[in-house]
Amino acid sequence: MTMPLDFRQNSSEGSGVSSRSIPVARPDLTGNEERYVVDAIRSSWISSTGPYLDRFEAEFAAACHADACLGVSNGTVALHLALLALDVRPGDEVLVPSLTYVATANACRYVGAEPVFIDSDPATWCLDPGRIEAAITRRTRGIIAVHLYGHPADMDAINHLAAVHGLWVVEDAAEAHFATYKGRPVGSLARCATFSFYGNKIITSGEGGALTLSDPQLALRMRTLRGQGVDPERRYFFPITGHNFRMTNVAAALLCAQLERRDSIVARRRRIQALYHEHLQHCPGLSFQPIAPWAEVTPWLMCVVIEDDFGCSRDAVMAQLGAAGIDTRPFFIPLHTLPPFREEAAARGDRLPHTERLAARGINLPTFPGLGDDEVAAICDVLLSISR
Repeated sequence: MTMPLDFRQNSSEGSGVSSRSIPVARPDLTGNEERYVVDAIRSSWISSTGPYLDRFEAEFAAACHADACLGVSNGTVALHLALLALDVRPGDEVLVPSLTYVATANACRYVGAEPVFIDSDPATWCLDPGRIEAAITRRTRGIIAVHLYGHPADMDAINHLAAVHGLWVVEDAAEAHFATYKGRPVGSLARCATFSFYGNKIITSGEGGALTLSDPQLALRMRTLRGQGVDPERRYFFPITGHNFRMTNVAAALLCAQLERRDSIVARRRRIQALYHEHLQHCPGLSFQPIAPWAEVTPWLMCVVIEDDFGCSRDAVMAQLGAAGIDTRPFFIPLHTLPPFREEAAARGDRLPHTERLAARGINLPTFPGLGDDEVAAICDVLLSISR
């Protein structure tokens, strides 16, 4: 084995940050991003209408096999808009996974609903369909199925249970653009789907989000709510209270350039994941995110789990990687243990052992298209040296 590289070398004097440190994520803006943004600025179409916005919505809907796409200002807003359009009200309950980013649960609270947390499925790390029925009450209205770390949730099982109990399903696909479930792309597997285009996501506009769906009536309601509640047929007439959730044409210009390269971006992420597996497959005490036979993942962040026989704790591993100039992230803190939600979760007697185990042991490693094969190998060498 080659000696692990020390990414702290050649640091810029006085910067405090190594010029050779490897971040956990970095956007790939090497296509037409600058050209399209400059074009949008020069055209003066910089607000919430314009040709790039129209183009993005059409192309992203097609990529997701959906009839419609609505660009919005960020992924959290996309979730909020979905719940508003589905008429979720105070006192309602929404089933959500506990192992996810906090926005999934926050959006429920925005409309006065209570998130009810479901444990992780060991086979996918996503919401466990086998735990749904036990969590349903007379107040349950729907399910938000998060495609975690690029892996789709088991949507057929989730949709079946939802149909039996008269519930809607929303896909939270913020981390899984272009992943597929049984050959079908995420974004077309439920009543509607939400996406994020934050700077570390698979494709990005810095900030931004979208919803995809194929229900024309729901799409019309979303468009009305997104644009201050204005009547689409009568300027300055507002039949409902709406919101300003719109995406700008400048953000859409970035996304149009990203979409042009989506195949190469996804392919590179999958190549990086394969390299990690190749280098670390025999590392004692380290396991990988499982991949279901029906899933084709789009890796958002490479995920590894530090088991008992690794030789040191997850946090110690992260500290040693950081000392070598390699940025990492822990898995999400389980939402049912966070201050805004833990009192209600405790009152329900929530027991989510799979979620808690993953959250305590999981590490996200650097994953972005610009990460070189040699850098992946060097990161793995550091991990291997720690495990000995």
